Formats: sequence, C-alpha cells, structure tokens
Amino acid sequence: MASRFRGMQHDFDDDDDLFLDNQFTFEVAWEVANKVGGIYTVIKSKAMHSVQTMQNKYCLLGPYVESSVRTEVDVLDEIPNLALRETVHELRDNGIHVVFGRWLIEGYPKVVLFDLDSTRWRLDGAKGDFWNSAHIGIPDDPEAENAVLFGHIVAWFIGSFRARCASQTLVVSHFHEWQAGAGLVLLRTRHVDVATVFTTHATLLGRYLCASNNVDFYNNLPYFDADKEAGERNIYHRYCMERSACHCAHVFTTVSRITADEAEHLLKRKPDVILPNGLNVVRFSAVHEFQNLHAKNKDKINAFVQGHFSGYYDFDLDKTLYFFSAGRYEYTNKGVDLYLEALAQLNNQLKAIDSDVTVVAFLIFPTKTNNFNVESLRSQASTKQLREVVQALQDRVGRRIFESALGGKMPDNDDLLSSEDLLKLKRCIYEAQRPSLPAVVTHNVIEDASDPILNTIRRLQLFNRREDRVKVIFHPEFLKSTNPLIGMDYEEFVRGCHLGVFPSYYEPWGYTPAECTLMGIPSITTNLSGFGCFMAEHVANPEMYGIYIVDRRLRPFNSSIHQLAQHMYQFCQFNRRQRIIQRNRTERLSDLLDWNSLGIYYQQARRLAIAALRPNDYPYITPDSVEYERRYPKPASIADPQAYQSDVDDIDDEMEDHELSSLASSRARTPDDSDTESDTAGTNFKEAK
Repeated sequence: MASRFRGMQHDFDDDDDLFLDNQFTFEVAWEVANKVGGIYTVIKSKAMHSVQTMQNKYCLLGPYVESSVRTEVDVLDEIPNLALRETVHELRDNGIHVVFGRWLIEGYPKVVLFDLDSTRWRLDGAKGDFWNSAHIGIPDDPEAENAVLFGHIVAWFIGSFRARCASQTLVVSHFHEWQAGAGLVLLRTRHVDVATVFTTHATLLGRYLCASNNVDFYNNLPYFDADKEAGERNIYHRYCMERSACHCAHVFTTVSRITADEAEHLLKRKPDVILPNGLNVVRFSAVHEFQNLHAKNKDKINAFVQGHFSGYYDFDLDKTLYFFSAGRYEYTNKGVDLYLEALAQLNNQLKAIDSDVTVVAFLIFPTKTNNFNVESLRSQASTKQLREVVQALQDRVGRRIFESALGGKMPDNDDLLSSEDLLKLKRCIYEAQRPSLPAVVTHNVIEDASDPILNTIRRLQLFNRREDRVKVIFHPEFLKSTNPLIGMDYEEFVRGCHLGVFPSYYEPWGYTPAECTLMGIPSITTNLSGFGCFMAEHVANPEMYGIYIVDRRLRPFNSSIHQLAQHMYQFCQFNRRQRIIQRNRTERLSDLLDWNSLGIYYQQARRLAIAALRPNDYPYITPDSVEYERRYPKPASIADPQAYQSDVDDIDDEMEDHELSSLASSRARTPDDSDTESDTAGTNFKEAK
C-alpha cells in the first residue's frame, strides 16, 4: 500500500517499486514458529500482509524448537534464493544445525531456524564477543545466554548474506524484543551495511515494575532510576541488552503511544514510529453472518451454563448476559482485581433494582491445576442425562400423538406419558439436585488457599447464590474444543459472549479486546492499554461503537472500579435490539485493525531505516515526514454524532432486520421488549446510553 507523506515535495509513490525490487527484509524474533506470548500473534497474523507486500524477498529468522517445527513448519531442502542458500550452507558447514522451510500459516512465509543446542559450545566465545562489542557482561542466566547465542548466529547469518548481495541491494533487519536485540547490536558494531529496526512490545523493566502491586507506574515514570531499579531486580544485564539494541537501531519503534512514553523514560529514547498491532480481517459474504455465529455459539455456552447451574437453574437464559475476561494470569496487570470488585458492585446494583437480568462472568486465566472439579463434571453429566431422557420422551410422545391423530381421535394426556416415562424423568430431576452451591471454579486449583482470584471471590462472597444476579465461573485453563466441560475453541467462546472485559493496568497493546472487535463483540478496555489509546484516538465517541474505556491513569482505584461497574450496569440495561445494533457498530470498526491498513506503519519504519543507513541517497525521508494522511477506512464516527445518526440508524435497522429474520427462521424465542421496539432504534440506543 502506497502512502503520501504530508508536507513533502517528493512523491514517494513513484519509488515504491524501486524499494520493493531492491529490498530484502529479515524479521527476527524469538517467537517465529514458536508460540510463547503475544509477539507470536503479531508475526503470525502479519505474515500474509508481509508476503503480499514483499513476496519472495521476505524471510523470518528464529530459534529451532523441535516440538513446534514438527507441527508448524514445512521443512524444505531446496532454497531458491542463491545468497540465502549459500549462507545457510556456510553455517551448516561450520557445525550449526540450520533449518529452512515455510511456516504453515496464511502467507506461507519463508523461515530460517537456528538450533542453539548445536552451537552451545560457542557460548563462551559469543559472550566474550558481545562484551568486546557492547561492554555488556552476561552472568549465569540461561535466558540471557540463549539471547546472546541467538544474536551471535543471527548477526553471522545476516552479515554473510549481506556480503553475497549486490551493493545496490537494500537489506533491512527488523528485530523484536530484547531476546533478539543482541543480533542488532552486533551488526551495528561490526558496521554491516544493513538497515536495522528494533521494536519493543513492552519494556522489560516496565513489566517488572508493574508486577509490584504497590508501584504507581505511569504517574511515576519520570522519577524512576532505571539502572537502580533493574539492578535491584537482578535484570540489569537484560536491561542493558534491551537499551543497547534500542539505541543502536537506525529506527526504534514500539506498539502504542502508552508504551512509547514508557520507553522514552526507561530506555531513554523516544520511538521514531508507532507500530500498532493488527489482525487479519475476514469478511463474511452476508453482513449478518457474524450475528448468526454469535447466536450459534451462545447456544453452546447456554448448554454449559445449564449444566453448571443444574439444581440452581432458576434464571431465564433469554435474559442472561455472558461477560468474560481472559489472558495470562497476571492478577494486577490484567486488571482481574478491578474486574472482580466491579462485578461485586454490579451484583449489588442489579439486586437493588430487583433486575431480572442475570450476568454470568467468566474468568479464563490458566494456572496450575490437577484435574477438573468433580462437582462440575457431575453436574454436566446429570444435565446431559436429563437432556437425553427428555429428547427420548419427546420422540415417543410425538410418535404417540401422531398415531392417535392418524386414527382420527384426540390423544389422551394419560396415554402420552407412561408411568415408566415419569419414573425416568423424576429420577433425572432428583439426580440433578445438589446440596451445595454451584462451583465458582471448574478445576481443582493446586494452590487454592493462596490463589488471588479465588481469595477475592471469597472476600467478595460471589458464591453463585440463587439471589445473586452476577454468577462467577473461574476456568483456570485455556479453552479448546476437546474440553469436556466447555467444548469450544477460544474464538467460538468469544463469539458466543456479549461483552469482553479487559481493565488492564499494564497492557502495551491488548489483543483480546482487538479480537472482540473483529468478531463484533463489545469490550471494555482502559486508557493504559495500547488498544484503548488507539481507539480513543481514531474513533469519535467509542462507546457508541461498543468500545468502553475505563480511566486507570488519573482516577484512583476505587473510582475506576465504580466506572467499570457503571459501564457493565449500563450494558445490562440494553434490550436485545440495542445489543444487536451495537454489535453491528463494533464489527464495523474492524477495518481499523486490519493489517492491510496497519501494515503501512511497518513500511514507513523500513523506509526510515534505509534513509538512516544511506542518508545521501534518500535525503527526503526524515522522521518528521512519517506522519501521513489516514489511509485506512474511516469508521462511521465523526465529531458530531447528531450529524450522522439518521444514516447510521438506517444501516443498523437493515442489518438488524437480516439478523432478526435469520434468527427467527432457526430459533424459537420467547417474546421480550425487543418485539415492541419502534423503528427509531438509534435514538433509543442513545437514550439508553
């Protein structure tokens, strides 16, 4: 995608083909074909766009992890690029196990993976070389040692490749995170003719500081002594590796403005470019198809909820809302503490008005368990048995009605259900009863007594009592379709929920709310997450589009709890028609997060790096010129909501008609207040807000 830099006399569109023809790009990360954390998602989802943009002049470099290679990489013997082939053979001739192949993901990108164990004997030499180059000593720290060894091999590989290329070839190497940064430092200190980009997705020291619950991180950023803080946490050598890569890179980038502030204070360099994280947006042929997927997957969650609350199932599923929060188990950083406190307030608010709405709040945070909760398994089994018995009774009763009607007489009630049928039904009903309240956790947590989530649930007394309008289910394991309790993949589960809640304190980007947006699921985020800041910057009145932003930077903790509870309470007041409209609006924001829109930021970073490497050839490219006019589709939001409300209402009504008609043809629902809605849905929606 071409771009025009604002305020430049030179039109860069004319040079796009020249750049692509002469440019070879390496992207280096520890998470290439190696799922560890969020960077894996960034690189994997961006691969299709990268391959489409750079075609066969794009290659990923990463560590060889045998378990991942078996399932994710198509290992190839033939290497078409001559310089790449000769470089791989050079390293193999020196005893390094190098694997070339294609990553089995969309885009099918080329990957070169280095087996660190095959060159472990070079570790002392690599550490000595790094000391001579950067004056950073590496102690007995396996993770840092692997980073140095990986950087040593990567610098060797890229340097050898560069030497085999023509002088006019532009080679760009993009390094992600401190684990890959050693290679960048070595390339720069060896003066290899390669343009370098370094991206920190979250500063190392920032993660450690935010892990301390008593640190007001963002409001104290200017006052941290970074060297002292890193030393006290025994990560000074890692911090030095990250800071060195940051300062050696031709172009330094990060993923959000909130992380840019963090990097400027802790790494002492202001990022040149912000690289927001994107996703691959899949468009459905019918505009209402994602709404159908929501209804379909909600039925699956309904089946689980019916089983989990058997014996205490006295609420209406048509008036039940599913909220969820998910991610790494970082109790404070992910805002789990705020979420639970706000749920307790919401429970009290709904009970105070005698609401008939029930909220089932899921917490999907993996922790150590030894098995499923026996009570959870038993309740699901008894419900399954009841469902099968009722289904069999339905078939038999239907057959008896048909046979009676076929004989020309009305069926007698006593003939429909035999005494044996009633006995089976009573047995199932009695077996579904339970002496205890429905479990708040689906597994046996090993450290139950010290688990922060469970202890907070106990303190707040969110015990799933009959009178509670908010029910809590802690699922301490990632979701998968083979799960005997919730047999759903994560994507299916998200599509079936009504609201994602991610009130993170430390979230450099935030893929979970972004994924919700792509699926048309409203979400709650914060102004301390990269995603929240991005949406606040690019969407006028984000709440109208299902993006609720909690203020965690300027408000005290208790005030943030109240604000989050109010957002959830407000959502509970929407009727079904209004929720459908909001899902339509949320899904329309997905273009903002498409790599076809956000990939241009990476393109700008590479151009800046090339200009920094060869300033005489590209004097018109400067850091001040990378601000460009918006190229991605603008969302249907402008400064004055009144100015476009009628047009939006027409679109919402059209989409809603598709949704309601498709649902009506496949599902029988009880009447609710959506049946009496007027045609002015948008106006009512605004009033509810």
